Amino acid sequence: MDHSLTAQPPRFDITPHQIDQVVTKFYAKVRADSVLGPVFAAHVPEDGWPAHEAKIASFWRNAILYERSYDGNPMQKHMAARDVHGEHFPHWLALFDTVLAAELQPQTALAFSTLAHRIARGLRMGVEDLRAPVGAPPSL
Repeated sequence: MDHSLTAQPPRFDITPHQIDQVVTKFYAKVRADSVLGPVFAAHVPEDGWPAHEAKIASFWRNAILYERSYDGNPMQKHMAARDVHGEHFPHWLALFDTVLAAELQPQTALAFSTLAHRIARGLRMGVEDLRAPVGAPPSL
């Protein structure tokens, strides 16, 4: 069977190398950021950045290119990190969008940003609902 005929096309035009570059540049900004740097430092040891970046790049290659190389549960990870709060997500997205605009063509940056914002919305809702008082309505 010819799998090239059944492979799902990418969500948008981007190469694995471009995804890796975005992830590397983004986490360089995160490590230097006064808000997000300490949160990430609590979960990623200094010598753990290459592995973390590889895992996140794999996540994005799966989400965009359908590589099926990512093995993880982002919702579970973000909910388990008790120092991750809903207000971190807009800041994370602003940094991410800055990197996308600097590294990619406008159309590709917009498509990647749209996907990132959609995923972040779900993660933020999960984190906020977990921390909501018992009986509080879910965030929508």
